This record gives sequence, C-alpha cells and structure tokens, in this order.
Amino acid sequence: MKTFLPNKFIIERNHGRCIHCQVCVNQCSYEAHYLDPFSGEVKSRDRNCTNCHRCVAFCPTEALAIRCSPLDYVPNRNWTGEVIEDIIKQSESGAMVLTGMGNDKDHPIYWDKLLLNASQVTNPSIDPLREPMELRTTLGRKPDRLAYDKATGRLITKLAPQLTINTPIIFAAMSYGAISLTAHESLARAASIAGTLYNTGEGGLHKSLYKYGANTIVQVASGRFGVHPEYLDAAAAIEIKIGQGAKPGIGGHLPGEKVSAEVSVTRMIPMGTDALSPAPHHDIYSIEDLAQLIYALKEATNYTKPVIVKISAVHNAAAIASGMVRAGADMICLDGLRGSTGAAPKIIRDNVGIPIELALAAVDTRLRQEGIRNQTSIIASGGIRNSGDVIKAIALGADAVAIGTAALVALGCTVCQMCHTGKCPWGIATTNLALTKRINPDIGTQRLVNLLRGWSLEIEDMLGGMGINALESLRGNRLHLRGVGLTDTELEILGVKMAGA
Repeated sequence: MKTFLPNKFIIERNHGRCIHCQVCVNQCSYEAHYLDPFSGEVKSRDRNCTNCHRCVAFCPTEALAIRCSPLDYVPNRNWTGEVIEDIIKQSESGAMVLTGMGNDKDHPIYWDKLLLNASQVTNPSIDPLREPMELRTTLGRKPDRLAYDKATGRLITKLAPQLTINTPIIFAAMSYGAISLTAHESLARAASIAGTLYNTGEGGLHKSLYKYGANTIVQVASGRFGVHPEYLDAAAAIEIKIGQGAKPGIGGHLPGEKVSAEVSVTRMIPMGTDALSPAPHHDIYSIEDLAQLIYALKEATNYTKPVIVKISAVHNAAAIASGMVRAGADMICLDGLRGSTGAAPKIIRDNVGIPIELALAAVDTRLRQEGIRNQTSIIASGGIRNSGDVIKAIALGADAVAIGTAALVALGCTVCQMCHTGKCPWGIATTNLALTKRINPDIGTQRLVNLLRGWSLEIEDMLGGMGINALESLRGNRLHLRGVGLTDTELEILGVKMAGA
C-alpha cells in the first residue's frame, strides 16, 4: 500500500568522502543504507531514517549528515504537519499511534522558570573543595519521635528499614525487554559502584543480576511479571507501580517481538507473546486495598525492605499521596508528564498528566500540613535533565530523583522516539542479540558512573554557593528558590517567591 506520509529526514552523503565501506549499512538496523548490487555503491532509503545518529557517529570518513525534511504544509496553527501526519498514519493502519520516550510538547518546563538563591556577605558561601559536603541521603519512613534507654543510651524505638544512597540520584524503572540486558547490567553495575539504586521496572530480574540486589529496586506492577519470592528477597526495596508519567491511567504493553527466550523466562510468560499489563491492579480499588498489598509484601519479606508506591503526577496527587502514606508506603515515587517509556499511545503521552514540579510541590505541602511528611520519602521523576533540575527538585520537597532518559542518553540514546519498534541501533531499547551486543557493559557502566559523579560535583558546588553543606538543609526549603515568568497562581502552587521579592 502506498503511504501518503512524507519522509521525515534526508540522508546527505558526501560522495567525495564516501568510500562505500558499508559501515553505515551494518550499523543501521532500520535498513536506511544499502549496497546497490549493480553500481557497487552505498545508497540511502530516506524513508527508513529515524535520525538516530548511529551512521553519522560511526562513518570513518565523516561523509554523512542527516537533515530534517524541508517539506512544509500550508501554515495553519490548528492543522499542523504533526496533526495531519497522525491522521494519515491512523487512516492507513487503523491503530493507535505509538511513540517512545517522553512528552515533547511545548508545555511549561518549570525547572527553567525557577532560579536558585546564592550566598553573599551575610551568609558566606562554602568551598566544596576544602570543606566536606554531605550528599548522602537516607530513604524510608522516619518515626515521629525517638525513645532511648536512659541507663544505656540505646535506642528503644524500632526503625523501619532505611536505604542510604551516596547521591540523591537513582536510576528510574526500565524493564528488561523494554531495554536490553546489557543496558540493564550497565545500570545495575553503575548503581553498585556509585552507591545508589536502580529499578528493574515491571519485567522481572534476570538471574545474572541478582548479585546486585543490594542496589536493586524490584517492581510489582499490575501484570505481576517475574514476581516470585526469590525476586522479592533479592531486592533492597519493592515498588508497587500504580502509574507512570508517560501513560497515566493505562497499562503497559511489551510487543511479542521483543519477548525473546531470555525475556520470557524472566517475565514468566511464553516466548513471542505480548506482555500486557492491565490498567488497574485487579486487587487495588481503594486505599485500603493498597494497604493490604503493601503489608502483604512486607510480610512476605519479613519487614526487612521498604515499600515504594509509584503514581503518575495527576491533579489530585496530593490527596492520593496522603492516603498512600497512611496505607503504609515508606516512599512515594511521583512521575511527571515528561516521563519516558518504551511505548505509549501518542495521544495519552501528549494529553494526560501534569508537570512533576507542580505535583511535587503540592504533595510535599500536603504531607507537611498533615504532619506526616516524616513518614515517607518522596522520589521525583519525569524529565530530570541535569543537576540543576535535581537540586531544584530537592528544594521543592523531594528526597531524591530518578533519572531514566538521561541515563539512556549516557549509554548512547539520541531520543529518536522509536523505542517501540525494537530496532534500537544503539542496542538499548531492543532484545535483538545482534544489536544488544553494541553495548559493552564495562563501557556503559563507566559512562553512567561518570554522569552521576559529574552531577554530584555540580550539586556540591551549587550547595556551597548557597552556603549549605548538607543536602538535608535544602530539602523542602523553598526560600532558596525564586520564580521568573510565572503567574501568581503558579508561584502559589510551587510555594516560591517571585525573583526580586
């Protein structure tokens, strides 16, 4: 069937430089390059190009460049080229339009409208090169008060299980199957070296990664893929996934072509079958039901592991979070509308959910007002791009942040938004063994460790500039933030003052 869709990209080949070595042919999993058997020259199929940069990066003579297609539609603010092409896709397929990665719409990015305060004369700054800076973060439920034995000074109060991480950054939930085993191994090893955590996502835990259990968060989602006692026992913490920022209110879907033999064993489903997670947990229809699952998981692990509950950032997240804490959640993970995914209906990704900044501020405020903020830790995720976003999230009330896309970019991802095809040429969002070998876990681990180290050094510098030597002093302290270009309503929800005030 002839498609009415235009090419999105044009491959430009410098014929004076191209030596027809076929490196681009071998590197492109979308077959955008091919060897013409008649002329012996390498040529291009522009229609197949996703602008993943793989061919450009590996071309030994730098003969390639990728350009956006110059084809334009008649200017129309309502009927844009994107809207027209989505209609064409659905008229030709009769299916939902799927996409990968996070929301790319022009919604406000509040991190860019928040600025940090800095020390000057009356509150001297601190030099992180010469004075200790404390980035260690303890996650978990804290008691309302502590009781000690007066005679021995020993602690009487029994503490809930806690997790200590060396930096307030963890790796977000990404399931095996949605991403490759080599990518998962890189995340696990990097978390172990850096003293932080990574999350299995809802795809279970491959047997080869059990040795990293002390740095592993395992997920219990609606599909219960790969969930069994050994899986729970191996983890440092357990996360109940109610929702995620890229697709609030709907379930998950791993296409059958990505369910390889290894994935099928780990997920405990037949090879080649679609892994469909229901939209709701069929045993959770109230906060009371959630409490039952939380305590069932705690009972199953002898109350040795904290339980996290992950929800999408939605308009009533604050009220939901209050109920989650009272239901026994030791941590809350809030995932904003810029959170990424391997596959989501484009219409859901673009229209459902709210920015993480607003949800985070609302949840932190609500829990403080109710006097229960100490009973949980808050992890913010969904579009965290750099250390500036991290430190602003902590000032808004987060205990830590979870990064997904940033971690994948460190591994080579160029955010081409084609994860759902399973053909990722960088070996990340694929289970094709020929492609997954493109990630060397030794190199991937080092790149991720370098990323965390670089961000941590920048956080220390910013803390020092604010005259703070411990992350704990910044947490929820919104006096260190100022807003620019925000309305009075936005400033009120965020709980910050206007710059200059």
